Amino acid sequence: MRTLSDALKWAEEKKIALGHFNIAGFEQFQAIVNVARKLDLPVLIGVSEGEREYLGVRRVRDLADSVNREFGNPDAEWGFWLFVNADHTHSIEKAKEAAAAGFDEVLFDGGKLSLEENIKKTQEAIRLARAAHPDVVIEGELGYIGTSSEIRTAIPEGAAIKPEDLTKPEEALRFVEVTGVDMLAPAVGNIHGMFANMPDPGLDLQRIRTIKDAVKIPLVLHGGSGNTDADFLAAINAGINIIHISTELRLAWRKSLERALKENPSEIAPYKLMPGVIAAAEEVVERRLRLFSKIS
Repeated sequence: MRTLSDALKWAEEKKIALGHFNIAGFEQFQAIVNVARKLDLPVLIGVSEGEREYLGVRRVRDLADSVNREFGNPDAEWGFWLFVNADHTHSIEKAKEAAAAGFDEVLFDGGKLSLEENIKKTQEAIRLARAAHPDVVIEGELGYIGTSSEIRTAIPEGAAIKPEDLTKPEEALRFVEVTGVDMLAPAVGNIHGMFANMPDPGLDLQRIRTIKDAVKIPLVLHGGSGNTDADFLAAINAGINIIHISTELRLAWRKSLERALKENPSEIAPYKLMPGVIAAAEEVVERRLRLFSKIS
């Protein structure tokens, strides 16, 4: 049986990062599976509270299990395997629900809360989630980086961008020690969504190194869409172990679907319209997985 903890250890040893891609439909899911199988890599799919409500919590888990049974190789050192994350879970009950459904990971997102309130609620989420699924990996978030996968024209109100607002190493250490989270998503200059016509602001690489040295657990970079390739590679070298991509996939879905409908105005069969949509998503996933895994 493959575990996310083992995959993270493998990635750390290889000095690479695991790719994490959010899905809200079958086309995105199929694109991620196709590319991860092609490159023979473990990969995470993420479903936020809204995405889980739309797709169905247990259906997402069942779909991933069916793919792993058909294509996964649990006896190889490493290779293709699909992990499932309950991404950006704000409700303690929703965290418990995802854990009970067998999700590999639950992110309890208290990033917009005060440090003390975040600690309190994360502890409760961990208690309930691990009661439902003792081996679930729990990720905590420290620092507010916005909430939406969208094309932005401005920094989200309240997002931590100024150095004084980013996650402080000493607070990260306290948060990790008191809560017992397995992974941490800090605010290090990253923002959810991406700008329409320019790269996102640069990441605070020294802060990533300092936080990693302090907490000594896997670090997760949220809001990866919009960052430069150079920043991604530098962040991995500084200690990032998982990178989240969502907005890029959504944008590829929207543009490719519009193109398919325009080019086939009379077509009503989804399976005839969607191959181009899947191909567009595959381009995003492959470009990112090759970069994160340092595959030429």
